Amino acid sequence: MSNTASGNTSPNLENRLQIEQLLNAATLSASALTEKSDVISGLTQKPKSVQARYFYDDDGSQLFEQICDLPEYYLTRTETAILQECVKSIAQITGACELVELGSGSSTKTRILLDAYNQLNLPLHYVSIDVSAGILESSAKALLANYPSLQVHALVSTYELALKQLKPASLPNRLICFIGSSLGNLNPQECQVFFSQITKALQRGEYFLLGIDLHKSKNILEPAYNDSQGVTAAFNLNMLNHLNQRFDGNFDLTQFEHLAFYNETQRQIEMYLRSLRAQTVTLNALDLTIEIASDETILTEISRKFDLNSIQQELRSHGLKPMQVWTDANQHFGVLLCRLLN
Repeated sequence: MSNTASGNTSPNLENRLQIEQLLNAATLSASALTEKSDVISGLTQKPKSVQARYFYDDDGSQLFEQICDLPEYYLTRTETAILQECVKSIAQITGACELVELGSGSSTKTRILLDAYNQLNLPLHYVSIDVSAGILESSAKALLANYPSLQVHALVSTYELALKQLKPASLPNRLICFIGSSLGNLNPQECQVFFSQITKALQRGEYFLLGIDLHKSKNILEPAYNDSQGVTAAFNLNMLNHLNQRFDGNFDLTQFEHLAFYNETQRQIEMYLRSLRAQTVTLNALDLTIEIASDETILTEISRKFDLNSIQQELRSHGLKPMQVWTDANQHFGVLLCRLLN
């Protein structure tokens, strides 16, 4: 099912924007059943957990945008600075290239890439993938207004479904972008599955751009997830509000506190909600009642930190050869441009 954008978009913009809905009724129904099962499983196991997807209701998305601007949160500004330095090389290496972005959101960093291709007078074709139709359309229209030759194909979809259904690239090459350090939210097994999905979505000789946060001192890492303004704490606690709204629950946000620390053995930030007292919580839409002990925690996110040599070996094992690797002067963050050789 596909359609062009509606509303007040000019005919010229409409001709350059296609929005395709891959999440049909059957997919959404199956997804809803899976989500319910995942929430029940996570909250009834020991230790308890909730998938990070429940951070992102409207309030959570706004809070995350605030997090990206915090002085302690080095990730966004560091990756942006690296991209600004290396983007011309990326465009020169790939040449005329269809850009595919996973989790495109507001497409802020996308502009850095589009500017580089535009300066080389290369055609601009952009495939944006996100589960939010609203943010896809608004971001696409903003980009189209700034880039008169840009063609946008927006896919309302999960990563997995979109990667399976990507059509052959409309330009001689394709570059799939997974930037923003989101790889760190996947455990090692999930990473293996994800890299396999990437290789299946690419043709031989096509490219993959990856952004990763690197292992470093916990004195740098922990403040990034425990900011002095309490925005990350609000973001974490808002997950409970999202669960309340989604599943008719009665989590009391005042009875939980934010906890985040760096697990140096596993090389990952672990973020939790810790119960301040023994309490009973009900999620009526799931017919679920759980008992939570005082000081018991609910895991809400992991954010793995990588070693450049190890991640390059892992990529090579999937046929993705790192062509160029860029980091900042402090080795806090890495951007890798890989090419599928198999």
